[in-house]
Amino acid sequence: MEDKRWMWILVTAIAPIAWGSGYVVTRSLLPADAPLWGGVLRALPAGLLVLLLARRLPHGSWWWRSLVLGTLNVGGFFVLVYIAGQRLPSSLAATLMSASAAMMLLFAWLLLRRRPRLASAVGATVGLVGVGVMLGFEAEGADPWGVAASLGAMLASSLGFVLTSRWGADVPALPMTAWQLIGGSVVLLPVAVIVEGPPPALTVSSAAGFAYLTLIATALAYVAWFSGLRHLAPGVVGVVGLLNPVTGVVLGVAVAGEAFGAPQVVGVGLVLAGIVLGAVTPARQRERQPRVAVAVAHSRT
Repeated sequence: MEDKRWMWILVTAIAPIAWGSGYVVTRSLLPADAPLWGGVLRALPAGLLVLLLARRLPHGSWWWRSLVLGTLNVGGFFVLVYIAGQRLPSSLAATLMSASAAMMLLFAWLLLRRRPRLASAVGATVGLVGVGVMLGFEAEGADPWGVAASLGAMLASSLGFVLTSRWGADVPALPMTAWQLIGGSVVLLPVAVIVEGPPPALTVSSAAGFAYLTLIATALAYVAWFSGLRHLAPGVVGVVGLLNPVTGVVLGVAVAGEAFGAPQVVGVGLVLAGIVLGAVTPARQRERQPRVAVAVAHSRT
């Protein structure tokens, strides 16, 4: 049982690593003035691709739930992340997003009545301390709109992911991913047309960037993330999400030449320690957690 749990943790880790890489791709390859179309071009092709694999349409309340969750987890999230990726260094944008570990614990407590486990709370705290160290407290002078966009994306996705855990215990990861990606695109597409006009002309580099974001940082990442939400507590998933800033910092250094010194080394170590601490489950809870998660989800529908 514990081996399977760690397997799902590793599967879930694909998502924050892919999302962390998206900041460098957005900043380096995509047009700077098309965040709405950027969200559509990233989400809609990925949603249609996953829907072809899932071969399952929404039913009943999932028609409106897909729109709500798609707006939080996809439409609004992608637009705000796009803005943050253009206005902030990759390491800073990913670092600000890492507060989702604590926010998912809070939303799970408020919406699922799931009191945070000590291990998850300690892991999230250690990880956030590591994020602060990794950032080096050098956020002064950062673009305020970029900071606001990053924090807004963090809040929207944290709420959306916990609602996904609450509503989606009986929905497999593939259709869950497809419905939300398409739902978010349906909400975002008319806004993009009205505000930004026709879609931006693609160059070779921007087409390559969108292809990576669509296939890896969206389709693959969301299937992995929603699989984790089906098998793990939201608090654990949130702590695993701390790999996002680690990836953002590493790629920011390797690709964009951003600073990497002692604060970043110590910070990465603390974040990884927080992930391990947050993923540890007391033995008496290991068998009970999946059943409790399903029961809570069904009782709230």
